[in-house]
Amino acid sequence: MLRQPTERPLALAAALTGLAERIHECPRCFSFAEDELCPICADNRRDPTLVCVVEEPSAILPIERTAEYRGYYHVLGGALSPIDGVDAGDLHIDELLRRVDTDGIAEVVIATNPTMNGEATALYLADALRGRVRITRLASGLPVGADLEHADELTLGRALLGRRELT
Repeated sequence: MLRQPTERPLALAAALTGLAERIHECPRCFSFAEDELCPICADNRRDPTLVCVVEEPSAILPIERTAEYRGYYHVLGGALSPIDGVDAGDLHIDELLRRVDTDGIAEVVIATNPTMNGEATALYLADALRGRVRITRLASGLPVGADLEHADELTLGRALLGRRELT
């Protein structure tokens, strides 16, 4: 940057300042928004009975790219991590429970990361949501094109547990 003409770093600084002034947290799902709501929450063609819970806004785009999901999202803002001092009060869990109780949500898809913290968060959410709504979890297992000999035991175990009948 220091070897660039002076206007280049100044343009970058102005762009970052503008970004910070325009972007805010969506009050419904806690993703990023430029308008009052993020583009997904503002889309009334989506299924209002379906909410996918993710840890961070960055997890939304890969799910959207599949074109298989047409519900709304809820961003927790992280995962439970007692070692790092992150507990349920630090995440947007209460807001999710309120949405389930007031917005006519029929199913919550838990799409936390397949890590220790993500799994702990998924179990916590399932316990908190049990009896209120249908709870599902993204399947996990072998990626397309993977060789069995390179898969770890946990991944293979998940793939076996999540197996389904071929029709």
